[in-house]
Amino acid sequence: MQSRSQHTDSYYAASANPIKDFPTLQGKQQADVCIVGGGYTGLSAALHLAEKGYSVCLLEAERVGWGASGRNGGHVGTGQRQGQEELEEMVGFERAKVLWDYSLEAVNTVESLINKHDIACDLKRGNLHVAAKPRHEEWMREEAEMLQNRYGYDKIRYVDEAETRQLVGSERYFAGTMDEGALHLHPLNFALGLAAAADKAGVRIFENSRVESYNDQDPVTVKTEQGQVKAKFLVLACNGYLGKLEKRMAGKIMPINNFVLATEPLGEDLARELIQNDACVSDTLFVINYWKLSGDNRLLFGGGENYTSKFPDDISSFVRKYMLRVYPQLEGTKIDYGWGGTLAITLNRMPHFGRLAPNQFFAQGYSGHGVPIAIMGGKLLAEAISGTAERFDVMASVPTPTFPGGTMLRWPGLVAGMLFYSLMDKL
Repeated sequence: MQSRSQHTDSYYAASANPIKDFPTLQGKQQADVCIVGGGYTGLSAALHLAEKGYSVCLLEAERVGWGASGRNGGHVGTGQRQGQEELEEMVGFERAKVLWDYSLEAVNTVESLINKHDIACDLKRGNLHVAAKPRHEEWMREEAEMLQNRYGYDKIRYVDEAETRQLVGSERYFAGTMDEGALHLHPLNFALGLAAAADKAGVRIFENSRVESYNDQDPVTVKTEQGQVKAKFLVLACNGYLGKLEKRMAGKIMPINNFVLATEPLGEDLARELIQNDACVSDTLFVINYWKLSGDNRLLFGGGENYTSKFPDDISSFVRKYMLRVYPQLEGTKIDYGWGGTLAITLNRMPHFGRLAPNQFFAQGYSGHGVPIAIMGGKLLAEAISGTAERFDVMASVPTPTFPGGTMLRWPGLVAGMLFYSLMDKL
């Protein structure tokens, strides 16, 4: 009997809501849609398709929410991964405005799914983006003004140095923007709640069912070690765990590893000292630090990354040095958990949507902005499969350059670039 994989040892897994085990695929199944990947993209697509009346099989190699969807920082930010000014240069103002509106819908979709399906995931509001260098202060002020005036977004405001340091309890930052339209949550419990909702809606979910191959026929046949699914449509929702499954997509993304720790529960006074308004926080470094308070007042702090197939031997110590640069007052605080996960970045940090064939769709490459955009990606995949592809095609039309050298040479090039920007972070 095949042993069942378990979620990585993390605060999220330790505080996960109960959910039933889904079976391993055995034998033959038929469906309108076969989805490969049980993270946010796949679960969102499955749920939205089932609500439209489609029969759906979802195949997950490990457990639902096992990958980045169950390990990330839990930030649900507005905007795309690139700023609006960069997007205007990339695709023009009109298209950049559409992408901004999609990002707001993405955040609203996360919140509406939580409310509709009564998902307990420590949902909170607000994101504080803080300037790690004095020269970042001016563009943060300009960004807030641009979003207010050019995009009509009234939920963001500029925060000066004194208020920023008061809000985050650290002398390290010089200004910020406070976005009351953003959210943050317990990412694994959100994923598990989506899986439970999809299951209730009739989606057939199979865990420990790694896809080994599929063909380019119509209908498509998707094969695992012990079974197969024949479907009218195929959705690839693998992101950083795509591996060698589909070489036509692999050169557009680069898997990288990011790391998080969770402290012991903090007293209320210390928790409010660290984050006065209980927002989630991220800084402006290229290799960003990001943090928030959990539902039980632990500090969840993400910092540092690597670009190999291996994680650091002691993840807690690896991340702790980044945490102490921000909060030296936590020197004596116990670290209860440290874990890592793999995400996929694109060369220009914009998500990669598209088709491999008329009946084969994919979405990937969220570049660290995956909670809202992956959920939106699943929603747009469901729209495209059901015959309304205009909005999916808007996302698919955003340019996504291939990494120089493809999958063979992307790694040394990326490492060289990341090391350069990491050096710039330190200067």
